[in-house]
Amino acid sequence: EGPSCRGGRPRPGRLRISLSCFNSGSEALLYHLSELKGMALWKQKYESLGLDVTGIEEAITAVGSFILKANELLQVIDSSMKNFKAFFRWLYVAMLRMSEDHVPPELNKMTQKDITFVADFLTEHFNEAPELYNRKGKYFNVERVGQYLKDEDDDLVSPPNTEGNQWFNFLQNGSHLKESPLLFPYYPQKSLHFVKRRMEGVIDQCLQKPADVIGKSIHQAVCVPLYKAPRSEDSTPQLFKLPFLWNDKTSNLHYVLFTMLENSVSKIYILRRHTDISRSANNGIIAVDFVSFLNNNTSESSGVSFYSCLDAHFYDNETITVVLAENPKQEGKERILAQLPLSSVYTKETQELEFSWNSGQRLDEQADDIPTCTVSIENQWRVLENMKAQYVAVNGIRKVSCVLSSNFRHVRVFEMDVEDDGEAEEEEEDETAQYAGVEQEELDRSLDNPDNSVCVGAPQPTDATEEHESNLET
Repeated sequence: EGPSCRGGRPRPGRLRISLSCFNSGSEALLYHLSELKGMALWKQKYESLGLDVTGIEEAITAVGSFILKANELLQVIDSSMKNFKAFFRWLYVAMLRMSEDHVPPELNKMTQKDITFVADFLTEHFNEAPELYNRKGKYFNVERVGQYLKDEDDDLVSPPNTEGNQWFNFLQNGSHLKESPLLFPYYPQKSLHFVKRRMEGVIDQCLQKPADVIGKSIHQAVCVPLYKAPRSEDSTPQLFKLPFLWNDKTSNLHYVLFTMLENSVSKIYILRRHTDISRSANNGIIAVDFVSFLNNNTSESSGVSFYSCLDAHFYDNETITVVLAENPKQEGKERILAQLPLSSVYTKETQELEFSWNSGQRLDEQADDIPTCTVSIENQWRVLENMKAQYVAVNGIRKVSCVLSSNFRHVRVFEMDVEDDGEAEEEEEDETAQYAGVEQEELDRSLDNPDNSVCVGAPQPTDATEEHESNLET
């Protein structure tokens, strides 16, 4: 087994899915770099940012080369899977015939294309390579996919075969095409890792000067020491950790959601500041304590049940999505996804609660003096069964919440406003039923009075029908 297989072979199916995500991400990166190029060309407005057109064009070229290499690997995966399947199907049939066993009819059929796949497999994997004799352990190529994932500067052991490729030959023979800025350079001898590392270096280089210019123009206006993070949080990826920041552009307010585990497990703190630092906001800091009056399977004990907040994100300017865990004293220890309206936090009662901030101390040292609002979860909640939920990500525009388990292996996606659609459908059903009742009543009345059915009863259903149709149209 060659060095390309060390550390375990990659699984082609999963790798192919990952490469598909690479393509969409690379295309998005290419789009943003093209926008930066347009900004750099508008020198009257963006020259002060330090954008360099030449550097951005090199970055665009590097991203294009990465896309080409990723597509090349996709083709290698598809070809390898086809050849692998055809070879072992042929080998299995040969073993059955040698042992004089029955060969199923579906396996006994071999097309010319299948024979070509088998021949390609034998050529690629069992053909000696004299030019590799001086390279230890690389006489044969047993795995073509793994060589693309090595983070080394060495050339590929088995680069793609470009012989007979008319398009490749056309580009190689056309000297005017080699210098064209419209064509991305191609590195057939290099791995995907090498091209990716080169792309990252070029992008960092073209954005270094704008980063320095923008960084020097930003100055710290206010510094608010909140709390000292415990050591246990160091191993958690920063992407999933609180605090969570939110900017309400309608009210010109900054919000910060965070927890202080060492002081109170069950509380989440909401800090808000006005975007204009010369102005102050009411209820600048408030703690939220979660309590529920439930008599169902979420809590076997009756009465009050407290929860601890595991994660929280702003769903929109008026709602916070939280993941709650039952108090450790409860036997169920259920995880709950809930919607917390800010209107239940900032009430008339809490308007009178103000916190006297001592700037000489951290906030966690003054946690006992922070006003607390107790919130009851009554309607917008859902039990997350058979899942140790820990993190949540939301998109209020798309009305979707995504819950992630503590081991990062399980994901669930929820549509948050489905109930509203159901209520609308119920109202339509009620109107239809009511209209059907009116029709039935008029029909019964006409049957009871046959003499009046022609002159009185007949026009009324017609009017009702027309009125109902107009309601549907509106």
